[in-house]
Amino acid sequence: MAIPLEDKFNDIVGKAMRGQQLSDSQVAQKSGVDADAVQGLRSGDWNESVARKVAPALGLGADALAASGNESWAPRPIAIEGLAQFNTPYEDMTVNSYLVWDPASADAVAFDTGADCTGMLELIAEKKLRVKFILLTHTHGDHIFDLDRLKSKTSAPAFVGDRESVEGAEPFASGRTWTVGSLQIESRLTWGHSKGGITYVVRGLAHPVAIVGDAVFAGSMGGGGISYADALRTNRAEIITLPDDTIVAPGHGPLTTVGEEKKHNPFFS
Repeated sequence: MAIPLEDKFNDIVGKAMRGQQLSDSQVAQKSGVDADAVQGLRSGDWNESVARKVAPALGLGADALAASGNESWAPRPIAIEGLAQFNTPYEDMTVNSYLVWDPASADAVAFDTGADCTGMLELIAEKKLRVKFILLTHTHGDHIFDLDRLKSKTSAPAFVGDRESVEGAEPFASGRTWTVGSLQIESRLTWGHSKGGITYVVRGLAHPVAIVGDAVFAGSMGGGGISYADALRTNRAEIITLPDDTIVAPGHGPLTTVGEEKKHNPFFS
């Protein structure tokens, strides 16, 4: 079953408004529409004409926001050897975790745990993989809920960016690299949603893969709870500049690519 997009148009508008600390009346003044219309858009009442006027006032791509509201775009399904996505329920949402491995050596690395690492453990056993590391994108509870169990079952050490900390994971400075079989993994600081969010860029499979946590979603991005401006800045500098064929593996929602996001993500299009 396909994983749906994490955010709808109103989520996107709401994140942009909260991040820039703009009220309905301020957006109305900047965009030339009625404040009630802005409030309606933010509340989920789709109006393409209003959205196209509001988008530039919020720094969003109008065509991409319209595609979100019209539900006319979703990323194409992605499947490559050496990458598996696990989508597990957590409270009223679902969360992703990932397993990446070198098919030649069967050496693997886990990224986050999601709410339940059972599916990941089953695939590890099925493919007889050896998990060398557990790399955490950030420390929000939905992403690390099953960390103790995953560590126990794989005997792999866990690592987390040194701007955040969690018991059981060794801190590291962004820029650190790891080698897993023939794969090279580079860490990049993509903070703003969380204070120390890390994107991991994996090279050595058929396409580069960026495991981005909640930095970027297909057609959206994580809320800039720590710093909206820095979330935008680091996402653009560290993720959107990657080659177009780079697979983006987000913490919520479906897989996408950098090329798709450059065209269809309102925050970056």
